[in-house]
Amino acid sequence: MKRAYVDWNPKPATMEMVAIAEGVINDLRAQGFTLTLRQLYYQLVSKDLFPADRRWSWTGSKWVRDPSGTINAQPNYKWLGELMSRGRLAGFIDWWSMEDRGRQLTAWVGHSGPEEAIQEARDRFNLEKWDRQDHYCEVWIEKDALSGVFSRICSELEVPFFACKGYTSLSAMWRASQRLRRKTQEGKKVTIFHFGDHDPSGIDMTRDIIDRLFDFHADLEVKRIALNMDQVEEFDPPPNPAKMSDSRAEGYVQEYGYESWELDALDPATLSDLVRTEVDQVRDDVAWEEALVEEKGYKRTLQLITENYESVADYVEGFELEEDDDG
Repeated sequence: MKRAYVDWNPKPATMEMVAIAEGVINDLRAQGFTLTLRQLYYQLVSKDLFPADRRWSWTGSKWVRDPSGTINAQPNYKWLGELMSRGRLAGFIDWWSMEDRGRQLTAWVGHSGPEEAIQEARDRFNLEKWDRQDHYCEVWIEKDALSGVFSRICSELEVPFFACKGYTSLSAMWRASQRLRRKTQEGKKVTIFHFGDHDPSGIDMTRDIIDRLFDFHADLEVKRIALNMDQVEEFDPPPNPAKMSDSRAEGYVQEYGYESWELDALDPATLSDLVRTEVDQVRDDVAWEEALVEEKGYKRTLQLITENYESVADYVEGFELEEDDDG
């Protein structure tokens, strides 16, 4: 939905940039992805879609224009944010085209009647298929901002995912250990697939998860899926300077150099494919298909109840009348 609230008459070059950004947004929406501003920014950087005159170098204290500099610079991110805000307010960009994962409404859903509730139950009904698997897995991601991308593929695969929001708190880690220990006690092999930035802290977060779950006596495997150097070499995401103020920077620089890379810079479809590949390797497809057939039967039963609700309600009320008569 495009709706204008203000007048804005940008220069042709600015309007061209708005159109380019909208094209990227629409391409990914067609694939089922809704982007955050940061994800949009990295898509534009990785595709080299910023104007040629918006290259910058860091002097150590500020960003300055530099024809031989980088387009992956804070001034471009800020500029893009201003364009997207003005573009939506002026009616050039769909209001539903982007999302802010950090600010969401919590609401309680009501129903117009029992029929609607049963229909909703039918639509949302899923057997717990992983209960029938020898393996149990979860997807853990460093950033909540990427939840929109990961929730889509994890929902499709019915795999739980957890946004760590940086280093995971002690309480959250302990609760996770208890949840995962129950799975191992059920005889399952447990794996956490971890996704994080390739920077001093992002690399260390995988180590932190392993160490603290071990401290809580959780018997499982933590597998870092991304972002790794082989993926940096394959997908060539735009680099950032490694944050030298990070206490882990020295060890990181010795091993990887002075550049770092953010997970957000990978294409959403690529991130989804990485999740799917890992889950497919641990899932028993025969047991999964058997559960799907059983699930379909249950859904059909719920659908029949919805379609014949009045008859079902009369039948149930008949039991109540019989009990009253017996009383």
